[in-house]
Amino acid sequence: MSERDTYQTPLSSRYASKEMAHLFSTENRFYTWRKLWLTLAIAEKQLGLPISDAAIDEMKENLHLDEKQFEIAAAEEKKRRHDVMAHVHTFGTVAPSAAGIIHLGATSCYVTDNADLIFIRTALTLILKKLAVVINRLASFASQYRDLPTLGFTHFQPAQLTTVGKRATLWLQELLWDLRNIKRARDDLGFRGVKGTTGTQASFLALFDGNHEKVEELDRLVTEMSGFSYAYPVTSQTYSRKIDVDVLAPLASFGATAHKIATDLRLLAHLKEVEEPFESTQIGSSAMAYKRNPMRSERICSLARHLMTLHQNALGTASVQWFERTLDDSANRRVTLPEAFLTADIVLTTLQNVSEGLVVYPRVIARRIGQELPFMATENIIMALVKKGGDRQESHERIRVLSHEAAHQVKQLGLENDLIERVREDSYFDPIKDELDVLLDPRSFIGRAPEQVDKFLNEWVAPALADSELKAAVERGDKAELSV
Repeated sequence: MSERDTYQTPLSSRYASKEMAHLFSTENRFYTWRKLWLTLAIAEKQLGLPISDAAIDEMKENLHLDEKQFEIAAAEEKKRRHDVMAHVHTFGTVAPSAAGIIHLGATSCYVTDNADLIFIRTALTLILKKLAVVINRLASFASQYRDLPTLGFTHFQPAQLTTVGKRATLWLQELLWDLRNIKRARDDLGFRGVKGTTGTQASFLALFDGNHEKVEELDRLVTEMSGFSYAYPVTSQTYSRKIDVDVLAPLASFGATAHKIATDLRLLAHLKEVEEPFESTQIGSSAMAYKRNPMRSERICSLARHLMTLHQNALGTASVQWFERTLDDSANRRVTLPEAFLTADIVLTTLQNVSEGLVVYPRVIARRIGQELPFMATENIIMALVKKGGDRQESHERIRVLSHEAAHQVKQLGLENDLIERVREDSYFDPIKDELDVLLDPRSFIGRAPEQVDKFLNEWVAPALADSELKAAVERGDKAELSV
C-alpha cells in the first residue's frame, strides 16, 4: 500500500464534487498537517521559544508535498510504522532549519485530530451550501405546482386530495430541519488545540518553564490562528469521539430525508404521475426497451441507506475509547468520516439533479383523480341533496347502492368508475344534477393546500435561504450534472 493509499476511502471520490474530493485527499491532509505544525511553531516563537525566522520561512515555503516527498514519507512510514513521525521527518528534509522544532511539545493527535476538525467543519459548510441549492430547487417546484390537485395516499391507498406542490413542502420541511441540524453541528464545533499526550499539557508546561499563562495562551493562539472560536476545555489525548457522533447524526438524519423523498419519487414514477429526468438516449433496461427506471432516485436510496449506517459506526467507536484513548478508533475513522461526507455530497448532487428536471404529467394525475373522486364526492352529493330538502338517510342509502355497483364495475370487471353516470341516470338525484360538475371539481377537495404552500415558502423557506452564506451559494449554484 502506498503512502497515498493509506488515507483513501473505499467510496470512490470520482462521483463526489471536486471540493469534497480534494478536502479528503491525501495531498490536502498532509498539507494541513504541515500548516498545523507551522501554526504551532509561530505561536511558540511568539511566546518566547527560540525558533528562528529561517525555520518559519522554510516551513511556509514547503507546505505542499511533491511526488518525491510522498515517496520519502512512504519509505519512512514503512521503517518507523508511524505515519505522523514519518511526515515530521519528511517535512524536515525540505525545511532543515525547522527539523529540530517541528512538532515541538506535541503528540500525534495535535495534527491528526485538529486536521479532522478542520476537515469536518469545511465539509459541513460544503454540505450546507449544496443542501440550500436543493431546497431552492424544490421550493420552485412546490411553487409551480402549488394548486395542481393530486390524489393523496395514506398507507399507499387512495385518500383525500392534496396538491403536487403541497406534497413537495413535506419534503422541504424535513430538508429545512436537516439544514438547521447540520448548521448547529458545524457552529458548535470546537478545536482540540494543544493539549499534550494525555490532555494535561504537561509537555508544554515544561517547554515554558512552568508558566501556566503561556501554555493557556499557546492553546488560545493556535486555536484562533486555525480559525476556530474556541477549543474544547478538556480533552484526553484525542478530542472526544462523541463529537463525531454529533457530526454524523445530522448527516444520517439527512440520509433518511433523502431516502424518503427518493422513495416517494420512485412510487410516483410507478404511477406515471411524476418522473425524474430521463435522457433521450438513456436505456432503462438491457432487455425491456420500453422501461424508464428511476435510477437516480434508486441511487439516492442506495447511498442514503449507507449514510444512515455510518452514524452507528461513530457511536460504536465513541463507546469503546478506554480512559485517555485507544487506537482502535483510528482506522475506523479514516474510513467513516470521509465516507460519510463523500456519500452525503453525492446524494445531494443526485438529489439536485433530480429536482432540477422533475417531469409532472397532469393528465395522468387527473385521470387517477377521476377514478377515485366519485367515491370521495358522495358526502358532498348527500349534503347537496339535504340542502334541497332531501332525507339524509335515504340519500345515503341511494348513493351507497350506486357506489357498490360502480365498485363492482371497477374491481370485478376492470372497467372505469361510472358512479357519476349512474347518479346522472337516477331521477332521485334530479334536484342536484346541475351542481354535479361543481361538486366534482377537484379544486374543491384540496382545502388550504395552495395557501399552505405559499405561507410555508414565504415564512419558512425564504428566511432560511436568506442567510448570506446560503444565499450566495444558491445564486451561483450551477445545474447539477451527473458523471454517469
